Amino acid sequence: MKYLKPMKLYQELLKSNELKRSRLLGLDVGDKYVGLSVSDAHNKIASPLSVLVRKKTNIGLIATDFQCLISELSLSGLVIGYPFDRQKSSPTAVQVKLFVDELTKTGKFEDLKYTFWDECFTSKSVEFLLKPLSLHPVQHKTISDKFAAVGILQGYLDFANRSQDQNQESQLFPNENDLESVTIN
Repeated sequence: MKYLKPMKLYQELLKSNELKRSRLLGLDVGDKYVGLSVSDAHNKIASPLSVLVRKKTNIGLIATDFQCLISELSLSGLVIGYPFDRQKSSPTAVQVKLFVDELTKTGKFEDLKYTFWDECFTSKSVEFLLKPLSLHPVQHKTISDKFAAVGILQGYLDFANRSQDQNQESQLFPNENDLESVTIN
């Protein structure tokens, strides 16, 4: 697995999309579960996908699940939620890094690229929305993890698409001040 900065991952995705449609997988990594979301074919909208049980002994199974998802959904990269607002040595940050290291050590994802995206308040936002529904605790946790992954991936997609649009706009209109000096007769 290869880490790329957020916009570099998106630029590579756009390049690969010229040849074939590629999508992204969003991950909300927890100590017991990994929530998954997937982007649409145009990489504009994130949708909930599933939740994987995470144990120290099942990284091989998770890697196999990821391999299946990569081929079935034409995935080209991962957007992994990371707690940027806290100290780097926080338990959440450490567990995310360990998960990425464990996946990398399987050797099954040599060409897979990934980036980190701020997961700040994604789980709390989802919990706030789910509270009035009075769901069974297991159902609540499953939905919460999936939709936290949606929040992470959707935040990334919104940022990347907005940045890409602004970049294209600046190429069309390199310097708006030049337009003010043009007079129309």
